[in-house]
Amino acid sequence: MLSTYIDLALGLILLFLLLSLLVSGLNEAFVRVLSIRSKFLWAYLRDTLDGSDAQGKSWLPSGIREVFSSLPFFRDPRPAHDSRPAPSQLPEMPEREDKAQDAMTILLYERVREIDHPKRGRTSIADLPPERFSVAMMEMAAREPGGVEGLLEKLKAMDSPLYGHLKGVWETAQRDLDRFRQGVEGWFDSEMQRLSMLYRRYVKWVVAALGLLVTLLFTMDGLEYTKTLLRDNGFRASVTAVAEAGPDAYNELKARCEQSDPVPCITETLSQPALLKVLDQGIVRIALPAEGDPSITWNGGAWWDRLTTPSHWPGFLLTYVALLFGAPFWWDLFRRVTGIRSRR
Repeated sequence: MLSTYIDLALGLILLFLLLSLLVSGLNEAFVRVLSIRSKFLWAYLRDTLDGSDAQGKSWLPSGIREVFSSLPFFRDPRPAHDSRPAPSQLPEMPEREDKAQDAMTILLYERVREIDHPKRGRTSIADLPPERFSVAMMEMAAREPGGVEGLLEKLKAMDSPLYGHLKGVWETAQRDLDRFRQGVEGWFDSEMQRLSMLYRRYVKWVVAALGLLVTLLFTMDGLEYTKTLLRDNGFRASVTAVAEAGPDAYNELKARCEQSDPVPCITETLSQPALLKVLDQGIVRIALPAEGDPSITWNGGAWWDRLTTPSHWPGFLLTYVALLFGAPFWWDLFRRVTGIRSRR
């Protein structure tokens, strides 16, 4: 009985792990295709360096709706890519700034574009090292006649939000250039950590939406799967065989096939992996025959009937909640159950 419940736990963990990995993969594809990380960084930089846009709106998303619509599709805060190396001398900062100019953002990009490569005509920089940012600020200060004081005066005249941050760092450094550079580096590093926390908070909503999509597309009923694992010894053994090794993993399969030649019976049972059978109720059906090529067939009618059956909804909810825990949680649980040790 104990072995049965261990196999049940392993089967559920494997299912939720694989579905969570699918959700994570879809999320990563979504982030990469739409350059979300890069857009988040440059939205923050525009808000910090130049302030709001010409309409007075912040570049960083202020709600979930903007995370899914404005930032990915309509408001791209990234500068245009420039393949030339950084100029030997920075252009002079303007005395005043029109909100449509984004002068400080353009000046910063000129100092860091050596680490850039194009992506549909825009910068692909998604991570700006604090050291590089602090050096860029020092280079801008060196361009001004008054040094850091001159840079601060220009930022104040341009009504740049960066003025308040750098003014505080400059006063804290007691007007020492080396301490100022270190202070700017530390401040920007803490800002990047805060931005990462904000990014992860918004990404959770994307993962939640993708988890719901995967659950409904595959109509994965966690309760139904649990009952199958408990009642069908052969199915349970074929699932746990994914994680176990040795002849003991196939004892239940042999018992299931004791009335016939066990070798072809076991081969036939394992020719369609148990974890793939779980996905047979999806909007498309995937088959992996013992011979021949895999096939994908439309399963829309059965999928819709299953989706609109209220008795499956508690199982859908169970699966959805399980996916919210994420792949790292299920992988750690899988290692604990199976005794797999992580590499060091």
